[in-house]
Amino acid sequence: MLTALTLDNLALIKHHEIIFDERFNVITGETGAGKSLILDALSLCVGGRADAGMVRFGESEASVFGEFDITDNDKVSQWFAEHERELEEDTLLIRRKISANGRSKSWINGVPASLSELKSLGSILVNIHSQHAGLELLKPQFVIDWLDDVGGLHALKSATKDAFGTYQRLKKEADDARAMSTQRADRMALLSSRLSDIEPLMAVDISEIEQEYDELSNLENLMQSAVQAVTHLDNDEMSVSGLLARSLKICDNLSDKSRVFAECSELLTQASEQIDDAVARLVDYAEQSLPDEERLDELNNLMGLAHRLAKKYHTTTDELTAQAGQWQAELDKLESLPDNETMDEQVAVAWDKYVSVADKLHHERTKIAPQIADELAHRLSALALPNASCVFEFSPKETHQYGGSGMFDIALMFSANVGMPMQPLHKVASGGELSRMALIMQVMSAGVNQETRPTLVFDEVDVGISGGTAQVVGELLRSLGDHQQLFAITHQAQVAAAAHRHILVHKEHGEQTMSYLSIITGDRQIDELARMSGGVNITEATRAHVKGLLDDINKVKMQ
Repeated sequence: MLTALTLDNLALIKHHEIIFDERFNVITGETGAGKSLILDALSLCVGGRADAGMVRFGESEASVFGEFDITDNDKVSQWFAEHERELEEDTLLIRRKISANGRSKSWINGVPASLSELKSLGSILVNIHSQHAGLELLKPQFVIDWLDDVGGLHALKSATKDAFGTYQRLKKEADDARAMSTQRADRMALLSSRLSDIEPLMAVDISEIEQEYDELSNLENLMQSAVQAVTHLDNDEMSVSGLLARSLKICDNLSDKSRVFAECSELLTQASEQIDDAVARLVDYAEQSLPDEERLDELNNLMGLAHRLAKKYHTTTDELTAQAGQWQAELDKLESLPDNETMDEQVAVAWDKYVSVADKLHHERTKIAPQIADELAHRLSALALPNASCVFEFSPKETHQYGGSGMFDIALMFSANVGMPMQPLHKVASGGELSRMALIMQVMSAGVNQETRPTLVFDEVDVGISGGTAQVVGELLRSLGDHQQLFAITHQAQVAAAAHRHILVHKEHGEQTMSYLSIITGDRQIDELARMSGGVNITEATRAHVKGLLDDINKVKMQ
C-alpha cells in the first residue's frame, strides 16, 4: 500500500508531499492542471519510463520518493530474499531521481537498484490500468489471460506453456538432427579416419622420440668424446684428478694452521668425489654397445609419420596428440547423440504430455466460463446495460496452431440488446460499452488477487460513462476500496464523490506556472464536485445537488 509520495521539481510541481488513504483515492482537477502527475510519479517509483521532460524547467534534476506499507506482504518479502536484500521493517522506501539529460537513478531502502529490479518489485506493489484498457479487450490473448486469471488457472496454464515449450525444443532438436544425419555420419567417419592415422603416435612423446634419435644417431661420436673427457679428467699427471690431488694434499697439510685451508680441503674432497663419479659414468657410456639399427629405423619412422601428419592436419608435431584428444571428444559426443528413432520417440512423448495438460486446461476453462460470463453480464447490468449478455466461445485450433495457451481459441461474445445475436465483442460493442466492460473485468480480476494486495490505479476511469452509471461506478470503486487501496483519475462528480480521499490538482500562474496538490474536504470538496457537475458558473442548486450526492454515498456506506 502506498502511504505517501514526495515530489521535487517534477514537471509543474516544485515540492510537495502528500499522504494517501489506504482505500479509494480520487484525483480531480481542470484539464491541464496536472492530474496525471501523481500517476507519473507513482509510475517512476515502480520502474516506469523516465523522461528529461519530467524535470521542472530551469532545474537540473527531479526526484520522487515513495513510501509503502508492506506489512504481511509475503510477495515483497520473497522478492527481497530472492534478490539477496535485507528487509528489516514493514516500511518500504523507493527513490527515483531524473537528471535534465534524461538519466535516472533508483534506490530501494537507500540501496542503489537497477531499473529491472525496480520494475519487478513495482509489479508486486502497483497495478496500473490504462485509460485505453478497453482496447485490450479486442486482443484475443487478453481475453484468454483474463479468463485464466479470474478462474484461478495459473498453475495449469503455466504447466501447459512449459509442456509446449518442451515439445518445441525436442522437435527442433529432432528436426536438426535429421537434417544433419548425413553430415553427422560423414563427420564421424572423418574423425575415425584421423584417429586411426594418428593411433601409432598416441602412446609416445614425440619430443622424447626426437631426442632419443638424435642421441643414438650420434652415439659413436659421443662415445669417442666420452673417452677424451675421461683422459682429461683422470688418465695423466696433468689431468684434473692429478692436479686436484696435489692441491688437496697442500690444503690437508695446512688445515691445522688456517681455517681457510681446512674449509678448502673439504671442498676439494667433495670435488674429487664428484669427478670420480663423472669419470665412472663416462667410462660406462664409452664402453656401451653401438646403436641398434632396428631401433633407429623405428624412431625414424615414428618421426616421419609425426611430421607428415602434422603437415596434413596443419598443426605441429607437439600439438598432434592434443588435436587427437579433441577429435576423440567430438567423436564421443556425436556417438552419444540419440538416433532419429529415439529422438522421434522423445518428441512423441512430449507431444502427448502437452496434449494431456492442454486438454485439462480446456476442460477447466469450459467448466468455469459460464459462471464468469454470467457474473460479467450481471455486473454490466448495473452500469446501464440491463440486457447485456456474455458467453465465452471455444473454437478448436488446427493442430499446427496449437501453442502455449492451449488448443482452442477463446472469444468473448457479447450482446447489449434483447433479441440480438451474440457476436464477438469487437464487432458490436461501442466505446462506452468497451470502457464499462474493461472496468468490470479489472474489478473482477482485482477481486481474485486480493492476497497480493497491489495498489490499483485507474487512469480516466470514467471514459464513456455519465449520470447514474457514473454513480454506480463510484459505488463500485468505493466498495473495492474497502478491500484494497486504489487510485482513480476522473472527470465525473459521481465517481469523485464516492472516494474516501479527494485530491485536487490545480495550477497557479505567477512568474512561473506551478501545480499544487490538496486534500479537500467539506466546502472545498463540495465546490470542486459542483464545478465538475455544473461547469464554470456554480449555483446553489448545483451545490445542493452535490450535497445530495454525498448524502447518497454516505447512506450506502452506512447500510
